[in-house]
Amino acid sequence: MTADIALVLLLLLAALVLFVTGWLRMDVVALLVLCVLALLGLVSPAEAVSGFSNPAVITVWAMFIMSEGLTRAGIADGIGRRVIRLSGNSEVQMIIVIMLVAGVLSAFMSNIGVVALLLPVTVDAARRCGIAPAKVLMPMAFGAMLGGLITLIGTPPNLLVSIALEKTGQNGFHLFDFALIGLPVLLAGTLFVAFIGRHLLPDTDPDRASLAGSKNLSDQYSLQERIFALRLPTPSLLAGHTLEESGLINTVGLMVIALTRGNETFTLPSGQTVLKAGDILLAQGKFSRFERLRSWNSLTIEREAPLLHKKLLAASTIAELELAADSGLVGEALQHYRFRELYQLNVLAVKRAGQILRTRLADTLLAAGDKILVQGSQGALDGINKHTAFSAVRVLSSDEVKQHYNSDERLFVLGLPADSPLVGCTFADNRLGDAFDFRLLGLFRQGEIIQQFHSDDKLEAGDLLLIQGGEEDLDILRGFKELERLDDMSPYLDLLAKGKLELVEATLHPRSKYLGKSVNALQLDKRYKVEVSAIWREGRAYRSALGSMLLQAGDALLIVGPRSRLARLTDSEHLIVMNPIQLKPVDAAKAPLAAGLILLMIALTVTGVLPVYLAAIFTATLMVASRCLTMEQAYAAIDWRSIFLIAGMLPLGLAMQHSGAAAWLANGVLAGLGQFGPLAVMAGLYLVTTLGTLVIPTVALVLIMAPIGIMLSSSLGINAQSAMMVVAVAATSLASPVSHAANTLVMGPGGYRFIDYLKVGGPLSLLLFIITMLLLPLFWPLTPA
Repeated sequence: MTADIALVLLLLLAALVLFVTGWLRMDVVALLVLCVLALLGLVSPAEAVSGFSNPAVITVWAMFIMSEGLTRAGIADGIGRRVIRLSGNSEVQMIIVIMLVAGVLSAFMSNIGVVALLLPVTVDAARRCGIAPAKVLMPMAFGAMLGGLITLIGTPPNLLVSIALEKTGQNGFHLFDFALIGLPVLLAGTLFVAFIGRHLLPDTDPDRASLAGSKNLSDQYSLQERIFALRLPTPSLLAGHTLEESGLINTVGLMVIALTRGNETFTLPSGQTVLKAGDILLAQGKFSRFERLRSWNSLTIEREAPLLHKKLLAASTIAELELAADSGLVGEALQHYRFRELYQLNVLAVKRAGQILRTRLADTLLAAGDKILVQGSQGALDGINKHTAFSAVRVLSSDEVKQHYNSDERLFVLGLPADSPLVGCTFADNRLGDAFDFRLLGLFRQGEIIQQFHSDDKLEAGDLLLIQGGEEDLDILRGFKELERLDDMSPYLDLLAKGKLELVEATLHPRSKYLGKSVNALQLDKRYKVEVSAIWREGRAYRSALGSMLLQAGDALLIVGPRSRLARLTDSEHLIVMNPIQLKPVDAAKAPLAAGLILLMIALTVTGVLPVYLAAIFTATLMVASRCLTMEQAYAAIDWRSIFLIAGMLPLGLAMQHSGAAAWLANGVLAGLGQFGPLAVMAGLYLVTTLGTLVIPTVALVLIMAPIGIMLSSSLGINAQSAMMVVAVAATSLASPVSHAANTLVMGPGGYRFIDYLKVGGPLSLLLFIITMLLLPLFWPLTPA
């Protein structure tokens, strides 16, 4: 093994570790690989950036635009009607129809685009036919991925292996070469799932299987278990305060569904609604958390604040942190407890454009350049330099703090009596320091100062809590004690039954910028005047304190609101609504034109008038010119993460060939399997690639395996197209929800778990392996050329 081979393999291993662990985004990993290869001299500077002009990359982004054009032309609506008509009420027929439809579309569209297009259609058709969506969503995703094997442009791996062949001076694949294996694979896979695989899919949702109405969705997510009514007495300490000021929303984590005042009912009242005595609030959340927060009323106000504050300052350090432009905190609300858990520091204030923000920080969305005043131990501040969230850290003297922040104001001490129900509770149970606008600066226990505490630490009798906040908030807290709980849930059911409120399900688009962000960051309440009522994740529903939950790929969001407002969600580029509300018929006038442009691209490619990448650009441009979509929509349709992933990883394939790493790995495979003949070697290549799909993104995997496949075919003296076909088919990710966005996209709406993909996708992958090994020698002979 040479030094260059060792360097390439080490870099490959590092990339795989980062892909599997998710410590860095996939596209960032790819760009790092590109840069390191150039720095080490393993590829030339021109080769390092050659991926951005690669025909495969160009074709992929053009396909994203074409997929969006087909979607916006109204094709989904026509497909939905035909699926229902063809499948009837038969589960088997519906699976067959939806898999074949997805497969045919995926032959000429992006796999992810097809799944995003068909997701609401499939859910709606299943519910109308009385079939659980879980029975058809995974088959639909599988159909899309199998259909991608029909044409050269059906999926990025097909393009990448073809380009890899051309780079070595060999013939690439033609548009329909993949159909020789792709069509049998699609048909066999469809029959397997329809007659065998469907029995392995979960059927845990009988309510979802019936007609899609708000009542059924409410039952599915068990919302009634989290809904209760509260009445303000006459008089009430909360009267005159807004809902936001009351702490019921941000502190308790409740969603106020409706407010009844006299004979009037207001649905989804805003946070600025002023409460009045006698109001009845219909709320959703954990009543137990509300009860624990009411226990704050047992705390006593002490008078030692200035003295204890001086002791705390003597044992701690105060610093100013400047928020970096690329920080993950930008655009997020400043949640005190989460900030303290991450950095072991307490937030005292925020400085922005010369303005000092000290109140209602929990509602403040952080912006790049904000200066955050924090207090904590020197050790915690030393550790802050390891975080990229902050571009500058400056320690302040006590004089600077008083001069610029005047932080001594609004300090008081709360004592914990021995008979308080809070004794023995953890900080997480009560969200101490985050209730209303309180910040817990420190804890005094038996004469000792405690600055660093965790969510699972417990309170003890006699503790003194140094709080920064307003004593007037304690009056609001006492108002909690006055609230009377009502047990009658009929008002909530009436709101749904009478259509004043409706429910829709949605999932995040794979290209959404809100993946990894909190629910609050979506700002659905401000943009659309609707609320996230529940989140379905990994087989269970979450129904309280949703605002701070970080959104994950595959989450299903249950959104509540009036019909007219929910209808506007279909315009969101970040959400895919499974049961969209249409206030006007979909305009499908452009559908024939969009379909005709796809046929034009096929004709240009098949006849050889234009190479596939130029035909794709030409067709995508015509879609914009003919107003199937706007240029802004075209730009937004491109999944730039995929583009940068492909362009960044392509130089690694070159480095593997130049350094001899691909030949070294290929020789290792030959040493183990070569004695059993070419078919055994191809089988080994297939199985290794398939195992890789469990954890590695398919695009990155193909770029790694393609050079190895070429070297294997060269050593065996067989046509390299045989090995490239094996790599492309084996890269079809069926047994994992993480390596392909199509699988991830249906995970939440289908209520699937990781094991469900293994149970169905595992046997299906084995079937693909058998079909490929049988057909490969027929169309691409494995005898020496």
